[in-house]
Amino acid sequence: MKIEIWSDYACPFCYIGEKRLQRALVEVGDKNITVEFKSFELDPYADKKVMSSTPERFAEKYGLSMAAATERIEQISLMGRREGIDFRYATTRYTNTFDALRLTKFAQEKGHDEIITKLFDAYFTKNLELSNHAVLKKIAAECGLDGNEVEEVLSGERFAEEVRADESQAARLGIHAVPYFVVGGKYGLSGAQSSEILKQAITEALTEENFNGMTCGADGCHFDG
Repeated sequence: MKIEIWSDYACPFCYIGEKRLQRALVEVGDKNITVEFKSFELDPYADKKVMSSTPERFAEKYGLSMAAATERIEQISLMGRREGIDFRYATTRYTNTFDALRLTKFAQEKGHDEIITKLFDAYFTKNLELSNHAVLKKIAAECGLDGNEVEEVLSGERFAEEVRADESQAARLGIHAVPYFVVGGKYGLSGAQSSEILKQAITEALTEENFNGMTCGADGCHFDG
């Protein structure tokens, strides 16, 4: 069974949602579940350089005072800490994430899904700029990815179409906010759902799959059990 997650590295609830999904998968214990990270840019037009602090950006975007913006950011950070993340949202360095998403596609193709957690950690804990190619190369090296191939990806346009395809699919499905989970191609869950709700959706989807019977179609007959 497959679980698809539309997500962006600049999204705090996406990191929280990823942690909760990991916990749910451990509790379910099924080894035949694959997780696919899907790209969703919160701001495709974000600059590649840091233009303001996170409290300043919050205050402007939501019409808050700096004190109120700082308080709201701390509330979100506390949610992350409860999930075991050293969450430092107030000091994040907001930049364009497109190259980080392209690099993720490359890493997943090579079987290095651990890059997802590393990139979230780089942004929310280490407060690094995910538009910085030196940062991305270092993280890729930590995952064991070939440096020459990483350089080729980052210096060109490889995996740009794959990122755009994810975003186009999200639009077709009516996904306008992340994180968004699609479990087994059947259940859509919006937001950083609790581990319990995620576990329930996964269990139900697995149960339905187990009730598949013998079928015949244009491509022949199948003995599904």
